[in-house]
Amino acid sequence: MKKQILLPKYTGLLVQMGENIKLARKRRKLTAMQVAERAGIARSTLYLVEKGDSSVSMGAYFNVLRVLGLQNDFLKLAADDEMGRKLQDLDLL
Repeated sequence: MKKQILLPKYTGLLVQMGENIKLARKRRKLTAMQVAERAGIARSTLYLVEKGDSSVSMGAYFNVLRVLGLQNDFLKLAADDEMGRKLQDLDLL
């Protein structure tokens, strides 16, 4: 599988998300192995999730969030489409 190439400023967003996931795991006092097993992924994949790696599938990210009880955070992705609403409003004129 080809690794996705992202601009550095966008890579930083993924890295921050991975760090947030890692912190959430640690707050729950769950080991990496526990989360990986419950999410149905390899420990090495969880490592990549916690690093914010762009080659990891969204499904893996979702399953980790589910294990942490944060699955509803997934619904926040692209939820506030301010630009899209503005473009739609312009089209109505």
